[in-house]
Order: sequence, then structure tokens, then C-alpha cells
Amino acid sequence: MSDGPLSGLRVLELGHFIAAPFATRVLADLGADVIKVEPPGRGDPVRSWGMIPEGQSDSVWWSVHGRNKRSVTANLKDPRGVALVTRLIAGTDAVVENFKPGQLASWGLGPEAMRAANPEVIVVQVSGFGQTGPGHRRAAFGVIGEAVGGLRHLTGYPPEVSDLPPVRTGVSIGDSIAGLYGAIGLLAALFERNAAREAGRRPADQPGRTIDVALTESILSVLEGCLPEYGLTGAVRQPVGSTLPTAAPSNAYPTADGRWFLIAANSDALFRRLCQAMRRPELADDPRYADNPGRVRHAGDLDAAIAAWTATLTLDDLSAAVEAADVPCSRIYDTADIAADPQFQARGMVRRVADPRFGEVLHPGVVPMMGGETSGGSIRWPGPPVGAHTDEVLTDLLGMKVAEIGALREEGVI
Repeated sequence: MSDGPLSGLRVLELGHFIAAPFATRVLADLGADVIKVEPPGRGDPVRSWGMIPEGQSDSVWWSVHGRNKRSVTANLKDPRGVALVTRLIAGTDAVVENFKPGQLASWGLGPEAMRAANPEVIVVQVSGFGQTGPGHRRAAFGVIGEAVGGLRHLTGYPPEVSDLPPVRTGVSIGDSIAGLYGAIGLLAALFERNAAREAGRRPADQPGRTIDVALTESILSVLEGCLPEYGLTGAVRQPVGSTLPTAAPSNAYPTADGRWFLIAANSDALFRRLCQAMRRPELADDPRYADNPGRVRHAGDLDAAIAAWTATLTLDDLSAAVEAADVPCSRIYDTADIAADPQFQARGMVRRVADPRFGEVLHPGVVPMMGGETSGGSIRWPGPPVGAHTDEVLTDLLGMKVAEIGALREEGVI
């Protein structure tokens, strides 16, 4: 198994799609024993999301999304499947789920039922709007969380530039952020539980926490100063395209070979160095650009001057010039750029993983990197087939016999 920092932690995932499985993948990467419960046969619906090679039933993404987890099948609509899961909960540190509020409880697997099996179990519930409030039963995916949480309003260009609708970020970032909060909440509750044990308190005196994570609230929490600015002045922050409205220059600029290049020279010293690289040192002494507030007020003119220079250089030449000036900058990476990047490669952030179904697959590395004498995290195996570990888990953890497992499989319980 693992010698990572979370080795010895057992987590049961009753998750599907993205948010809960993302939380458990982070925990599994750091060494936790994650047991993912899936419906018999089809498994998690996200297995069919993204590119599916010919002859395969799972997407390539599943190789990453399900990595380091053990897959067990159980029909949660069958009382016998619920009974199996309840027995697993008895030997589990935490459960992570992202069903619609009330769904698991209707099957007999609500937090109260889980604590009847294991008083100390930590329960992480990820949902669209949370477990309480007038809208808590509304259906939601990450994209809805991004809309209600305020992020979608900020993506795109101002109305005077484009009348197209606000764009999504390209990935399900609402689900991923909520998953990270779920993992953080679980670890906080685990710390609290361990402290209670050290203090000699009994499980009955210190029952496990229930962590309530909403997609909408997860997005709201990362919106920087939007809410306090509105509360103080009534100002509603608007989309600004590729600029940074509080600092300048910071934008994407065109190159001679039709690419875009990001430059963030948004301090006085950085701006002066950029002007030297542009061979326009006089710009740094221009009263309009003498400080950041002035540069923000005159950002249009300043961006035009920078763009006139960048448009004369190819992407490679521009990158060399701005990097030599030690100004934060970058081309806008696509996936091919990421795979070839020597910094990512040197830090193990682009990993070649052998997957029995697909051959060699590129995985993102384990984040965060954790120093120390033992492993900080590892990719121990790719996302497994549906139910690949059912027999192993039911035998080793529940002591079930081969014949008993076979009978449950024939009856569609597992």
C-alpha cells in the first residue's frame, strides 16, 4: 500500500461525477486507503466522460480520476447493499459523499445511520447548495455552483467588447474547489478527533463531525474582494477580459506569429525593467505611469504601447526578452506545452503511468509535494475497473466467504 502522510487513514467514497471523487483522489494520492463504492455494472457515470479509446468502456480521464482507489460495487437501492456498506463504515475513519441532500438518508445511509455503525466516523457531504436553507434540494453541478457563486459573471469580456455569454473556465473548477474544501474539512475533523482521543474523551462524548460543503459557497469564498467591495460601496465587479483591474500592466499581448503572451509588470520596479526591455525607458518616467494607480487609470494607452512592441516579436523572441528582464511572463500553455515543460518534468508533475487498458498514460503529479523521509504521495495504480477490489475488500475487511460473495454478485447486490 502506501507510506504517504495519510497512510492508515481509511475513507469510504460514496461519490459520483466530480466533487467527492476529486476530494478522495487528493486524499488517496497522499496515502489514504480510499474505497470507492460504485453501482454494479456501469460504475460511476464519470467513467464515460471524455475520450474513450476504441474497445474500451472507460475514459482516459478515469485513469487519473480514479487512481489510487479501490473500487467496490454495491447496489445502494437494495437493503443488502446498504448493509454491506454499513459494515464497511464501521471500520472506516471517514465517508465522503455528494448525492443530492436526503438521497442517502432515504436509502438508510444518512449521517445518523452511519454514526449508529461508527460513532466517530467523519461524514463529508458535498452538494450544490448545502444541506440546509430554502434552496438546499435544488439540483446542481459544478457549472451551477460557478454561476450562483459569482465566478461565471466575471469570466469573459465587458459588454462593450463582446455580447457573447460569459464563458466557463474549461474544466469543472467548481467541483474541484468544493472537493478541496471537502478534503480540508475532513482533515480538520480528523485532527480534532485525534486531539479528543489524546485527551481521553470517549467517542460518545466526541462524535464525528459532519462536514457540509456547498459548490456555491466554495466558489463564493474565492471571489477575493467582490463581496466586501459591494457591501461598502454598492459596486458590482464586472468582467474585464484578460486584464487585471487592480494592477497594470497585466494583460495578454499579441506576438508577430499570432500567439498571445502574458506580461505582469504590475509593480514600479517591474514596470521599469519592462520599459528597459522594450527600449522605451521614458515610459517609466511618464507621469501617467509613475505609480500603479496611474497605470491602472491609463491602462488602455499603456497596453496599446506594450502591444505595439510585442507585435514586432515572435513568441520565442518575446519570451526571451521579457524573461531576461526578470519580469513575470509566460506564453499561454496548452496541454502539449505542459507535457514538454522541463519544470513540470523536473518536479514530477507530468508522470508516465502504465495503465493495463490504455498502455502508458500521462498523469498530473501529486499535489502538494511534501518533504520528509517518507513518501509525500505517489501514484500507486491508475483508476481501476468497476468493482476490481470487491472480493478483496469484502474478504479482508468483512471476513466474507467466497460463496457468499458469489451469491450476492449473482443476485445483483454487488
